[in-house]
Amino acid sequence: MLALDNRKLMNSANGNFGTLMSFLQNPLFLSGLTSFVFAQFIKLAIATTKKVRRNRKELLEALFWRTGGMPSSHAAAVSALTVSMAIQEGINSDLFIITLFFSMIVLRDAVGVRHSSGIQAKTLNTLGNILSERFNIEYHPVKEVQGHKPIEVIVGCFIGFFIAAAYAYL
Repeated sequence: MLALDNRKLMNSANGNFGTLMSFLQNPLFLSGLTSFVFAQFIKLAIATTKKVRRNRKELLEALFWRTGGMPSSHAAAVSALTVSMAIQEGINSDLFIITLFFSMIVLRDAVGVRHSSGIQAKTLNTLGNILSERFNIEYHPVKEVQGHKPIEVIVGCFIGFFIAAAYAYL
C-alpha cells in the first residue's frame, strides 16, 4: 500500500513538473516574457549611455522596476501576446479578441492615463515644495509615475511584434 502511495506521489510530482515545463516552453509565455525583458534591457542600455552616473542598485531598479521611458516594456509584452495569439489561434478566435482588447487598454493607459498622472504628480510636487519653502510647511512628495510618449509605445509594439513572429516562425 505504501509503495502504491509513493508511486502516486511521484507521478503527481512528475506531472506537476511536466506541466511547469510545458508552461515555461509555451511560445505565448516566451514571447511575452522575452519582449518585456528585451525592452527593459534596451531601457537600461539607454539609461547607462546618459551622462548621469548611476550605481548598480539604480541600474537594477531601472531594469526590473522602473516604468516609463524608451521603449515601453508593457507595450512590448502585450503586443507580443496579441500577435502570438493571432498566429496560434487565428484572428477569429475568442482568445485573440480578448487579448486584442486587453492590449488596447494597456496601450491607451501607457500613453494617456499614466503620462497624465506623471505630469500631475510633478506639478503637485513643485507646488508642494514652493508652499513648503514659503510657509515652512512639511510636504511629503507624491510618487511621480512616468508614463510613455507615443513613440515609446510604438517602438515597444514593434519589439513585441517581431519577437512573437520569431517565436512562431523560427
